[in-house]
Amino acid sequence: MRRNEEKKPKNKKQWIYLISLLLLLILLVGVAIVYIHNKDEKDENTLAYTDLIKELAQGKIEKIEMTVGSTTVKVKQKEVEEEKKSIVPNTESFIGLVQEKVAEGNQIELVQKPKSPLTQIPGFMISFLPTFIMLALFIMIFKMQGLGEKGKVYDDTERKTKVKFDDVAGLDEEKEELVEIVEFLKRPEKFTRMGAKIPKGVLLYGKPGTGKTLIAKAIAGEAEVPFISMSGSEFIEMFAGLGASRVRKLFEKARKLAPCIVFIDEIDAIGSRRSSNSGAETENNQTLNQLLVEMDGFSSEETIIVLAATNRPEMLDKALLRPGRFDRQITIPTPDLKGRLEILKIHAEDKRIAEEVNLESIAEDTAGLTGAELANILNEAAIIATKNHHEDIENEDIEEAVKKVTVGLEKRTRVYSEKDKKLTAYHEAGHAVVSRYLPTQTDVKEVSIIPRGVAGGYTMYKSDEDKYYISKTEMQEKLIALLGGRAAEKLVLDDISTGASNDIEVATRNCKRHGNQIWHE
Repeated sequence: MRRNEEKKPKNKKQWIYLISLLLLLILLVGVAIVYIHNKDEKDENTLAYTDLIKELAQGKIEKIEMTVGSTTVKVKQKEVEEEKKSIVPNTESFIGLVQEKVAEGNQIELVQKPKSPLTQIPGFMISFLPTFIMLALFIMIFKMQGLGEKGKVYDDTERKTKVKFDDVAGLDEEKEELVEIVEFLKRPEKFTRMGAKIPKGVLLYGKPGTGKTLIAKAIAGEAEVPFISMSGSEFIEMFAGLGASRVRKLFEKARKLAPCIVFIDEIDAIGSRRSSNSGAETENNQTLNQLLVEMDGFSSEETIIVLAATNRPEMLDKALLRPGRFDRQITIPTPDLKGRLEILKIHAEDKRIAEEVNLESIAEDTAGLTGAELANILNEAAIIATKNHHEDIENEDIEEAVKKVTVGLEKRTRVYSEKDKKLTAYHEAGHAVVSRYLPTQTDVKEVSIIPRGVAGGYTMYKSDEDKYYISKTEMQEKLIALLGGRAAEKLVLDDISTGASNDIEVATRNCKRHGNQIWHE
């Protein structure tokens, strides 16, 4: 039964597409017929109506063939083999004129043919063209509102996920906090007996790729409840009121499936601060207002928890963040060394990793990367190992993948002049030498003048520890290391180039980010 129920919406959606295609085909056929009809009427082998009247008066017309309801007649002239066409403005008066000529003794053969059904199609299509357009427009609106699926408004939203907390690594404290949500969903009476209220909403925020959606699925998987997932952008429509309508239907569906989890990804698309502007802003305001009303409408018996994810919490409206709506706000940070190692182990389970590969060393060299970036590194390493015809993923494959993800694609075929190579070599050597004699800077891992991405060369540093704070001395020495490349160009070549533009951008960005915090003595 469940499979048949899931097939019905797809079949109805296919019918909508077929009807739309059929209407479009009818319109195209009508346009083609009208075009052919008009083309035939404008044939070069025509006889002007005034010339036809003159030749009738002179007795030069031998045969006239007419079709009932048509203003075009075929004319056969005496001593002329080809028949010609002529447009008759008033067929009744023209027939009367021909009958007069026949009565006068002129030998004119008048043939009247019945009206062909094909000749009625152009007029029929033109008269019903506005109706077809309106019908197609109604079908589009009908489809956008999701009324044709009888409750199955959103495709592939109801599903019990197989993701568990064991599939989420590097978020131990966050998982402990969210275990309570699982308990709320599985045994709500345990908390209501003590007078505790079930939290209505949990907001997850952090950098893209840190695992916000993954941990939301893990909560639903642990609680073994339906997981209804939507993106904030799916609520946004050009027609006023459709976004609010979708919110209502989403929560109507959630109430039928309770206990369940409603997950709204990128909630900042509809939850941004409200304004008094018109147009799209008004539609977003209506959608947000409806979301607030629905969250306020939960009763204590309805075990529905709304999870939302965003990487821009500062954009959200304050009404969303107050207690009673999103009661809990959990930061999903980038993983630390231990977390990165656990993430790499999870993603390495389905890959052929060589025995000499040290995942801990990889975790040390990828400080600051998110779980999605770590997964991408191992995937790229598998692709590189396949290209290199290796039996297993080796250290050199992973190192190449790290460079590809963090720096960019290596460009060995790019042709550089000897002058540019020399400039790049001194520039990168300047970074390395300056960093070597700065106590707070990490050791240099690799220096290269082979271009990668947009960089003509690069200097990689070892990053064997996570940094959560930065001192003033370390900040100053970081700026010195960044400007070491430009200093080397000036000292050795007595000139400077645009190669240091990225270094200056990074230095400026770091000053803006940390300057107000540590720069003042």
